[in-house]
Amino acid sequence: MGKPVIIQIENIYYPILAIVGVPANLITIFILSRGKCGLSKCFTRYLVAMAAADLMFLIFDVILFEIKDAYFPYSFLNFTPICSLIITLLFIFSDCSVWLTVAFTFDRFIAICYQTLRTKYCTEKTVTLVITVVCLFSILENVPLYFVFEPREIIDNVPWSCSVKSSFYTLPMWVAFLWLETILSPIVPFVLIVLLNAMTIRHIVLANRVRSSLRGNKVQNPTDPEVENRRKSIILLLAISGSFILLWMVNVIVFICVQFVDAQFLDANYTDSFTIAEQSGYMLSCLSACTNTFIYAVSQNKFREELKIVIKHPLALITNLIK
Repeated sequence: MGKPVIIQIENIYYPILAIVGVPANLITIFILSRGKCGLSKCFTRYLVAMAAADLMFLIFDVILFEIKDAYFPYSFLNFTPICSLIITLLFIFSDCSVWLTVAFTFDRFIAICYQTLRTKYCTEKTVTLVITVVCLFSILENVPLYFVFEPREIIDNVPWSCSVKSSFYTLPMWVAFLWLETILSPIVPFVLIVLLNAMTIRHIVLANRVRSSLRGNKVQNPTDPEVENRRKSIILLLAISGSFILLWMVNVIVFICVQFVDAQFLDANYTDSFTIAEQSGYMLSCLSACTNTFIYAVSQNKFREELKIVIKHPLALITNLIK
């Protein structure tokens, strides 16, 4: 009997995602770190941190977990202790990426909607502190996951692969942990990003109307620089946050369903509709780890210019960077 269709799709999908996503995030980190994209240092730090978290997620999830399971099922990486560690790390970096997106969205919300707080909150020191707190929070939140798994099979007294313990769904301690995990990621970030974007858009629309009314030249000067800056900000913000919302939507629905229906995570029954929805949602959420590079390339002229330089003269740039 052949492999289930969803597994066949994953076996093609994840290698392509790794081939595209890992170089894309490396290039993004390199370009943004050069500081020549016309973005503020605070803005740039968030984007670099998000790209770094996405890169690590792709390494631990897509390469060391998904691709390893598909093509190297009996490598040393599939020993249960190592497998459990890899799964824990991929959840840590996934949460880092998700909550950094929330932090970035909140930073833009403050910068656009509350000019008086902007100088106090939108600083390099604050950004560094926020990124550090997000990383530490993600680590502490996911450490218990290491103890959720048991061997899927025992071969020559060696524990192989990882399977979720049945007690995970019955013991009150683990049930509470699952609820906390579901609420903290992805439901709360999903809701926060939607609300923050809605309030930011509302503020920009109202501010543009007031500005146009006060200037009295809505027709004569359609290229008002202030309005143009706001337009660029909202395009980048909506592109990043919007892609996150779209790509994580199925995953959020799956997480909610687990709490209210007789379904389990990581079920091996690949003919079950819930399992197929879970796998599909997870593939989409993984895609969010490599979309930001293309968003920058489409929405930011200076990023495109830097990207062209990197593609045309990669060795020269690396040499200059080393010097």
